[in-house]
Amino acid sequence: MESAVEVRSLVRRFGVLTAVDNLSFTVRPGEIFGLIGPNGSGKTTTLRVVATLLLPSSGTVEVFGHDVIREAGAVRRLISYLPEDAGAYKNLSGLEYLRFMATFYSGDTVERDRLVERGMEIAGLGTRIKDRVRTYSKGMARKLLLARALMTAPKLAILDEPTSGLDVENATEVRKIIRDFARSGTTVLLSSHNMLEVEFLSDRVGIIRQGRLIATGSPAELKAEFRAENLEQVFLRAAG
Repeated sequence: MESAVEVRSLVRRFGVLTAVDNLSFTVRPGEIFGLIGPNGSGKTTTLRVVATLLLPSSGTVEVFGHDVIREAGAVRRLISYLPEDAGAYKNLSGLEYLRFMATFYSGDTVERDRLVERGMEIAGLGTRIKDRVRTYSKGMARKLLLARALMTAPKLAILDEPTSGLDVENATEVRKIIRDFARSGTTVLLSSHNMLEVEFLSDRVGIIRQGRLIATGSPAELKAEFRAENLEQVFLRAAG
């Protein structure tokens, strides 16, 4: 079976700093794969390479068989990327923002309307979708941005810290959106420093430290291997 993502011996340097160090992992089609580790471990850098925003220093990355360097255009047509620090235009309404973003994905009016309808459904903001983004809470804005990322039904959704800074209620709603989309066939590659959240969301997990993979497997497999109650304990034992 073709892999959704195949990362082989990935190295990414910034000058003398090695952010990702000989990293290899595979994401299977239709699964949620979580990359976890402390801040500065290389998670975001890895996602940006997969999303074609950064070039590898060495190694290879393929998305559904397409090389992220030689076939970057083909990769971009298959993915959607939501950075941790993404923002929407605050002077637009949520609806206007979705309509604006839809123009980047389709030149067909009917298709754009379909994308916007799907985005509105994903965001779940009700009548607030017509209010300006600057009036939104952080949770509302994050759901709007997630809707933008998912409304195209990408083959691969790349999500960096999707619930960062959200309260429990909004984080729970965002996790439900991600799970529901994965069930519909979208493969999800996400990163988080919240190991318990990734344990709850992910089919499989890669734990990275200082740019290196130190453990991988399903949450149940990792907890059994390290005789741990949760992934936080797995990380501490694997790293130690």
